[in-house]
Amino acid sequence: MTHAEQHALIVELMEYARKMGRYDQEEFEMYVKRDKDDEDLDSMSQRRLVQLHGKYMPQRRGRA
Repeated sequence: MTHAEQHALIVELMEYARKMGRYDQEEFEMYVKRDKDDEDLDSMSQRRLVQLHGKYMPQRRGRA
């Protein structure tokens, strides 16, 4: 996962940070700080960020 992809996931999740549970929100805030410092996430953090994205982002339904 590139830094740009990580940043895009973080930006999308920022709207939903208030809806997160305490543990998830603290973890997400850590990712935001690391993103501001231009740090790349390790593989475990990347997987967790993707899990948070899947958990909190609403499913987008398109027309068939």
